[in-house]
Amino acid sequence: MDQVTQIREKVDIVALIAEYLPLKKLGHNFKTNCPFHGEKTPSFVVSPERQIWHCFGCGKGGDAFTFLMEYENLEFVEALRILAQKVGIELASTKNYSPQTASKKEKIYTLNMLASEYYHFVLTKHAAGKKALEYLTDTRHIKAPLLKTFMLGYSPSEGSALSTYLMKKKGYPKEDLFEAGLAVFKNGRVSDFFVHRIMFPLTDHRGNIVGFSGRVLDDNGYGPKYMNTRDTLVYHKGELFFGLHIAKDEIKKTGRAIIVEGEFDAINSFHHGITNTVAIKGTALTEEQVNLLSRFAKKISLCFDMDDAGQQALQRSLPIIEQKGLTTTVIKIENAKDADEALDKDPVAYKKAVEHDIDIYDFLQDYFTKKFDPSTPDGKKSITQSFLPFLAVIENEVVKEHFYRKLSTVLDTSYESVIRQAEKLTKRAQVAEVVEVKREKRERMEILEEYIMALVVQAENPNEAISQISELESYQFKSPAYSKILERIIVYGKGHESFDTKTFLQGLPIELVPTFDTCFLLPIPKFETAGHYRDELKKAVRELQLLSVKNQVREIAEQIRQKEKSGDSEELQALQGQIALLMPRLQELQASQS
Repeated sequence: MDQVTQIREKVDIVALIAEYLPLKKLGHNFKTNCPFHGEKTPSFVVSPERQIWHCFGCGKGGDAFTFLMEYENLEFVEALRILAQKVGIELASTKNYSPQTASKKEKIYTLNMLASEYYHFVLTKHAAGKKALEYLTDTRHIKAPLLKTFMLGYSPSEGSALSTYLMKKKGYPKEDLFEAGLAVFKNGRVSDFFVHRIMFPLTDHRGNIVGFSGRVLDDNGYGPKYMNTRDTLVYHKGELFFGLHIAKDEIKKTGRAIIVEGEFDAINSFHHGITNTVAIKGTALTEEQVNLLSRFAKKISLCFDMDDAGQQALQRSLPIIEQKGLTTTVIKIENAKDADEALDKDPVAYKKAVEHDIDIYDFLQDYFTKKFDPSTPDGKKSITQSFLPFLAVIENEVVKEHFYRKLSTVLDTSYESVIRQAEKLTKRAQVAEVVEVKREKRERMEILEEYIMALVVQAENPNEAISQISELESYQFKSPAYSKILERIIVYGKGHESFDTKTFLQGLPIELVPTFDTCFLLPIPKFETAGHYRDELKKAVRELQLLSVKNQVREIAEQIRQKEKSGDSEELQALQGQIALLMPRLQELQASQS
């Protein structure tokens, strides 16, 4: 048995997925809302017996490896290492499990780690980093332990210092540096991407350094104030937070994440003991970031800059957070532009603001009623146009009504008029793009085929269940896979007294396994007795047969109409004979349904 199989068999998929999603028992299986598409009715099913999962909404499914790869956006080798560690298996090697993309990601992680160590060394130990170190410790008041915790560094003004180190000292080819986003080809030579900048490693929540943010030390022609690593195989803008790998334990513990705009805001928060703080980069939250943070917290407190850009970012973030069902509050800063400055001026006042955070909708109402005059018609119009679209996306109707009534009081108008205006604006306002997975509409026959297959493969003894659907022997399934699986069950039953799923699947062609798994996980009713189960199976079979005969009659009737037009009497007579043969069977099946 190879190590992948060993790991797969030792992993408890229910326990693994329960680390990420709240599972609810449903018969032999577990169920929850799918994390891979927006849905309100749970369609994500996990089987402890088969150690598999499947979503009946978006169609994704697989085992522990595929779940981790999908959920954490990992390559196979990364998922392999994580699961190996969970079950206590030491991998002999990963070279046999590394597809090309996986090995590239691993290489980029390693290069970024080496670069981070190099930048940190230059900042803290080398003369070239003296000015940057003085700025961080004297101007920004960052102590040595925090410099180490966040692995802050400095990229030298000499334009190829890091590239030379990685190529000559560590033996990496220039192509690897380009792929990691650490170097560029400029003026006929390999040059460092970051030059003369304070370096902030950007780390994912698992601790992998995926890229860097560089702040220019002074304005001497070194480009914009901040520069981030360009998009690479492992770094994509808008998918992570600065400091989450350090803050996530405290976020889990408190159930709350504080989001600030910049790295210095986050670092200063840590300095003052507010360690459930993470930072974004001066833009609104993305759906990917909210999905990531929702794994660790149910409450998000926004502490964005008090300027117009910060407030716009706050407003753009709200619909995405609301869509995820998280509680949102605002940390209101007085007499400072951001969290970093507020902490430097008066840390006690800032901590009080953190403790007395304001509901986001109360904050926005106050913001808009100060921005526009609620006593004038134009002011009332501006407030409703600006504020009502946000209230309209609140999921909880009781909470929504609460804020509608508060607004009617502030505007000195009736609650009914606020409601009417909200209904008008809802049709036009594009506050949030709600992503819905559109399920393909399936015919009733296809649904019944799948349901019957589910009743068979989930039966205590599928061998016996087969005998209950003998009437379908001549039926042609729309999905050939169903016929093939049924044939295999019949063959298996002839050689085995009882049905063992694991043994059966060992002999099932691999291309049929996904279909079997889907039917095995499909939610079916819980039957009190074997008689109830048999009645349900018989009922489903009869309905499928009825629909099949109706379709045949409909198709032949259409052919008859065509032949009547063409005057083909011989063909017409033959078709009428077919209809005559089908009608007694149709009447019989219709009678059985009544």
